[in-house]
Amino acid sequence: MNLEQARSNMVEQQIRPWEVLDQDVLDLLYTVPREEFMPAACRNLAFCDLEVPVGEGEKMWPPKLEARVLQALAPRRSERVLEVGRLRRERRSGGKTDALDAVRAARSALTQERPATPRAGGERQALQALVAAREGAVNAKRAGLCQLRDLVITTPEPLRSELRPLTRARLLQRLAATRPDGRRDPELRGSMLALRSIARRVLQLTAEERELAREIETLTRKLAPQLLAQPGVGPLAAAQVLISWSHRGRIRSEAAFARLAGCAPIPASSGQTVRYRLDRGGDRRLNRALHMILVTRRRAHAPTIAYINRRIQEGKSRREATRCLKRYLARNLYRLLENPPMPT
Repeated sequence: MNLEQARSNMVEQQIRPWEVLDQDVLDLLYTVPREEFMPAACRNLAFCDLEVPVGEGEKMWPPKLEARVLQALAPRRSERVLEVGRLRRERRSGGKTDALDAVRAARSALTQERPATPRAGGERQALQALVAAREGAVNAKRAGLCQLRDLVITTPEPLRSELRPLTRARLLQRLAATRPDGRRDPELRGSMLALRSIARRVLQLTAEERELAREIETLTRKLAPQLLAQPGVGPLAAAQVLISWSHRGRIRSEAAFARLAGCAPIPASSGQTVRYRLDRGGDRRLNRALHMILVTRRRAHAPTIAYINRRIQEGKSRREATRCLKRYLARNLYRLLENPPMPT
């Protein structure tokens, strides 16, 4: 694929006909490597006139829409770009239009003491796309396995008795290689066709999930090898931590990172009882990654096991001990990301 020719066709055939004539905008679109912000599987669609999903329910705008917005906003180098999260629902006494919603979003961002800095693109965005694609493959595989289990239960005899004792791996191999064309019974033939189709789909999704996992591990090891050196931190958990953290300087302190991860202590004291509860807010994907790290450490990491036992003996519940460990883990990972150790 000739990227320069594709970029030129994008500007001349898509953007200029949409009355985008600002030369600064056109020069910018000529120079920005749009393909580097796309998922690896969709890189050939970087210059097409369509929305491309980039993970977590987000989509990249078509080139002509980006150009129109840039021309309308006319941003300058001295201006600061902020990230606006989901707005709180409020009474719209003044009506609702796209323009009014944009004004409300801008006002909510300006009233914040420390406005959010946009997350980085490039390799971080590629990692986010890979994680989203793998998660989709895992969910589709899980749905296929559930459907396969239900079909095996309702399959007519004697095929059902042959399939039920098999392990999952042998079941998938057996069904993927079956040949139902020679069956005369229409019920049995239809059931075998459906089982073969689902088994092949599950095997294909398994191969796709493993390929994406290898890509995630390679990119994570390149961006933050210090995370993978920590006990209990696997490639998928490290990738999610990297996606939420984004880049150095975006999150101002370890306390802010703990708040983002949903593991900051929330006071829940009453009378003479002093206690803290779990935080139900924040980035729940990041919180899940920290939780899975702790689940792994509770099984085989001696210091973690000793800490939990000590806190339980002090009168804390297992949930409160886990909250304390999450806060410690968030502090440790934040320091590793902001101040990575020097390579030896």
